[in-house]
Amino acid sequence: MILFTIIGAIIGAKLSVNLPINELRKYFGIFLIIVAINEIYSLKKEYINYKKTNNNKRNLKRRD
Repeated sequence: MILFTIIGAIIGAKLSVNLPINELRKYFGIFLIIVAINEIYSLKKEYINYKKTNNNKRNLKRRD
């Protein structure tokens, strides 16, 4: 994982020097949108799993 971080940093540094500022901002904005969508999806998935687990515990308590 550290290897990919180093490689990504090198590639990112070279791209940031060679790209115009407006284009770099556009790509960074797209990257942030993708990260935000991933975070929302992960939270939704985690919430659904929590809800299923919580409902199962309630059902077990009612049977006792």
